[in-house]
Amino acid sequence: MAKTFKNLDEQIKILQGKGLIISDENETKDILLRENYFFISGYRLLFMESMTKKLFLPGTTFEELYAMFQFDRHIRNIVFKNLLIIENNIKSIMAYNLSGKYGIHEDEYLNAKNFVNDRKRKKQIDDLLRKMKRQIRINGGQHQATLHYLQKYGYVPLWIAVKVLSFGIVSELYQILKPEDQVSIAKDFHVDKEQLLVYFPILANFRNLCAHEDILFDHKAQRDIEDTKYHEQLEIPKVNDEYIYGKRDLFAVVIILKQLLRKEDFFLFMSEFEYEIQILADRLKVISVDKVLDRMGFPINYGEMVRL
Repeated sequence: MAKTFKNLDEQIKILQGKGLIISDENETKDILLRENYFFISGYRLLFMESMTKKLFLPGTTFEELYAMFQFDRHIRNIVFKNLLIIENNIKSIMAYNLSGKYGIHEDEYLNAKNFVNDRKRKKQIDDLLRKMKRQIRINGGQHQATLHYLQKYGYVPLWIAVKVLSFGIVSELYQILKPEDQVSIAKDFHVDKEQLLVYFPILANFRNLCAHEDILFDHKAQRDIEDTKYHEQLEIPKVNDEYIYGKRDLFAVVIILKQLLRKEDFFLFMSEFEYEIQILADRLKVISVDKVLDRMGFPINYGEMVRL
């Protein structure tokens, strides 16, 4: 059945028909107009009696539903801010390592010979180098530093070029580096290259989700991270010998940030995150914050990550 346009009054009636309590219709209409009915209702499953009935739990108010929307926005901003720190770190470390080894001119660092020698990946390498050159060419003229190098020297060194390359491109670039270059870069993060090969695409995925204001709190990556000492130290439960939290959920991102961020940055990240969780806990009435944490993949003792 095709969807039809619903005005604000009709949107209110739909929510009320599902059992949602709306105490101030004018305020609710203003919020729905500004924030979009579709995106706010994206949090309704937390408050539903069941997937079959599709009715809100008795006593659920619009204020509580909107509190979840606001919580997700706030933690999305916190995660995004820290992913940008990681993105900058990745770009800087990669540019330093590759420039020192292969040179500073595009013809040097974008030479296909610099990458993994695998006939099966030749097309991937060629496609990626073409995308990199295209991004440098198109975005270079819009960025002051790249424009300066283009006008003064006629080329853009990698430590400048990375500023106009997307996180996704840089993530894919790491995948096709020679193993010894992957190892050098991983050492600067104090992790193994195999970990970064998994971490970078996950971070790029979450970074894009944050940038486009999609629902974050229960998002799942396409692949798991490996078991870490943090899973064991937090005594995260297992089912069928698999940890139930911190594998491809938001807590997996927290585990990655723990390893890649500087200690002081991670402490600030966790402080801001815990503050938002506490605010949400105070605003929730029909459901507990523990239900939200479970959907996020957070163990109850997640705060201990700062001390580990």
